[in-house]
Amino acid sequence: MLSGLPPFTLFHVYLSLIGILSGLVMGFGWAAKRQFQNWTTLFFGTTIASVMTGFLFPFHHLLPSHILGILSTIALAISLYARFGKSLEGGWRSAYVIGAMLALYFNTFIFIVQLFEKQPHVRALAPTKTESPFKMAQGAALVLFIALTTAAVRRFREPQR
Repeated sequence: MLSGLPPFTLFHVYLSLIGILSGLVMGFGWAAKRQFQNWTTLFFGTTIASVMTGFLFPFHHLLPSHILGILSTIALAISLYARFGKSLEGGWRSAYVIGAMLALYFNTFIFIVQLFEKQPHVRALAPTKTESPFKMAQGAALVLFIALTTAAVRRFREPQR
């Protein structure tokens, strides 16, 4: 699946996958009233690195992935400001969770697009990305993230110090 990719692309893909997996652990932990600080740190580090490396690929015009990268950067900045600048006080607790989960969703959205673009057996299911399999995959991801974010916002509590 990943063989034959240039080293920089492979690095970017691995950062993205680690960010998605660690973010899911983080999000499900928050929804279960649990804190996984190491997974949360891993999520933020790899997701920030993934977004930043995404901007280093050569391009000739602004693409939807760049727009999502910009939005993800804003969401991550708000989330980190809520955590470290505002100490999760008041509404900043929700801003922290929503920002992190939004960045995770954007990363997952792009992952699904890349699967349908780059993997021949998946691309065959939706060659133009207007077909039902692509819409169903993106729709399922959206529903999952809305539910997970809602549960995480309701149940997240500041880590014990």
